[in-house]
Amino acid sequence: MQMVLVIKLGGSTLKEGVAPDFIEDLKNIHSREKVVLVHGGGAEVTEVATKLGKEQKFVISPEGFRSRYTDKETVEIFTMVMAGKINKEIVNTLYNNSIQAVGISGIDGGLIRAERKKKLVIVDERGRKRIIDGGYTGKITSVNPEVIETLLSRGYMPVISPIALGEEFEILNIDGDRAAAYLAGALKASSLILLTDVPGLYINEKLVSKLTKKEAEAKIRGIGPGMVTKVYAAIEALNMGVGETIITSGLEKSPISNALSHKVGTVVSNE
Repeated sequence: MQMVLVIKLGGSTLKEGVAPDFIEDLKNIHSREKVVLVHGGGAEVTEVATKLGKEQKFVISPEGFRSRYTDKETVEIFTMVMAGKINKEIVNTLYNNSIQAVGISGIDGGLIRAERKKKLVIVDERGRKRIIDGGYTGKITSVNPEVIETLLSRGYMPVISPIALGEEFEILNIDGDRAAAYLAGALKASSLILLTDVPGLYINEKLVSKLTKKEAEAKIRGIGPGMVTKVYAAIEALNMGVGETIITSGLEKSPISNALSHKVGTVVSNE
């Protein structure tokens, strides 16, 4: 029986396009495993928004999460760039390398549902907590994996943009790492791989190769804004029955194969 593997391709690894070595590795893995690809691309959203004259604002929560403040105009740009430009470029690249792929977003088939955040608690430049309007940012509430399972059963690789459908059918911006975790949980994936531009998780300036879920929960407060979301996603995935989460660089040679064999990255597991 084929296992399901969920891979989150971070925006930082997409700067120069999808690397040929990553594609070759993905192709080999896909020949024997069911693979779901979730992508980021926040930097490109910021770049396009800036060209359109829409200044982007980022906020930090008391827990250390750094996120894009998403008003109505921003969510429209976010959807356009993520579900339109980036998603289709990835699908195009995959087909150009003989990988059958279908690009969708969390809206399609009601794949990812989320609750719109009415208020956000943020920490301002002076370290003070403030409450602001939640805009069009969502908190994931459910995943309907039926569309993904149908595509997987036909041999396709789903490529998913992290956009969700709100309770009032509004389009919402959701975090890509958390979206990947919820998808992995709904699909009972054997592994969730979070690809970024660094070799793994650093604690006290030292690369950690392995963490139990309990250790991750204990150390999460000391992890910087760039990685804290990935660690939360790893914990959430484990809580939903995923076998393991691996945080690693997507720029290394054979990043997926080496992650699965625990030769690279940080492995977060129940044991």
